[in-house]
Amino acid sequence: MQSYTIGQAARLLGVSPDTARRWADAGRVVTRRDDAGRRVIDGRDLAAFSVELAQNGPGTTEDEDTYTSARNAFPGIVTAVKLGDVAAQVEIQAGPHRLVSLLTREAVEELGLEVGVEATARVKSTSVHIDRV
Repeated sequence: MQSYTIGQAARLLGVSPDTARRWADAGRVVTRRDDAGRRVIDGRDLAAFSVELAQNGPGTTEDEDTYTSARNAFPGIVTAVKLGDVAAQVEIQAGPHRLVSLLTREAVEELGLEVGVEATARVKSTSVHIDRV
């Protein structure tokens, strides 16, 4: 299972590292220590927390440099994956935004998308493209 440092979690949640640290200190999100002694959050826990946070009020996002022609990029965390025989549905919580994309099952498997994985939804026209980070 992928895990995230406090700083990485803060970026995905659209808040400052200090805010994420305060939430962890208050027990709002569960952390553990990795082999290097850093506090980290398991991907599944962060995904669940991001959904809870989005449902309880508006959030803020911080700008991030991107190098792509798709101007509407939403970095976030995968909160749900529904696989069919050929198609799949992937949900990403990007700060206060929930994005849902339909793509092929093959693409989901190649990208290794699963709950708790960091990903970026890119929106151009009427299509949403997902990049694994």
